[in-house]
Amino acid sequence: MELTTVLGYFGALIIGLVMGLIGGGGSILSVPIFVYLFAVNPIVATSYSLFMVGVSSSIGAFKNYKRHTINFRIAFLFAVPAFVVIYITRRFILPEIPHELLTLGTFTLTKSVAIMILFAFVMLYSSVLMLKGKKGLIEPEGLMTYNIPKIIFQAAVIGFFTGLIGAGGGFVIVPALIVLGNLSMKQAVGTSLFIISINSLIGFSGDFGHLDIDWPFLISFTSIAIIGILIGTSLVHRVEGANLKKGFGWFVLVMGLFILLKELL
Repeated sequence: MELTTVLGYFGALIIGLVMGLIGGGGSILSVPIFVYLFAVNPIVATSYSLFMVGVSSSIGAFKNYKRHTINFRIAFLFAVPAFVVIYITRRFILPEIPHELLTLGTFTLTKSVAIMILFAFVMLYSSVLMLKGKKGLIEPEGLMTYNIPKIIFQAAVIGFFTGLIGAGGGFVIVPALIVLGNLSMKQAVGTSLFIISINSLIGFSGDFGHLDIDWPFLISFTSIAIIGILIGTSLVHRVEGANLKKGFGWFVLVMGLFILLKELL
């Protein structure tokens, strides 16, 4: 077995560990691992990421369901417009994007390169959110009120980008649920995992018929990630979450810059 393959499967374990500890970050790590360690086409990598994150998030969502930390009304209000847009994007928009988008001198911007550049920007944005922590997020008090139009609009926007780059959007969804859905932090994390599981698996279903899926590889990768999640959830009370999230934020920032420079240069 090649070193890159070993590192890739070890990365699957780390993905699960991170998701189990901080409730997100799976897609931020999985797409680069699929592309750079397993040499998977970026379009296929986004599809694999949706499946892996969808299955993994379902486990986290089930645990939060047992803890009664999922607000199902907000979850479906957010999930329905998001998964409709995700499915349309994966099924109809992404396949129609031409292979070559732009040519400037000797540089040709292909669809695959554009996906990775967009993914790098999402990584940079996510790293900023993680490094900021809870600053600016005021947990609700008293009677719950929902900003329904803004929830639907933001869900559709997140759905579009999730469909394009295969990222679940947990680091964007959690702040949105707190600010627009008036949820507590615990409810926001639990509800976010439920939303991500639905969105990711429905987004993955939109790839049936026009992408060749290596099921043995995908299932083995996802299984290792699930083992990591189980380890992470067992360690969550022994690790300082805020410090872990900031450390992961710096790692994502460096990775985002690396991907951006690699694809452009």
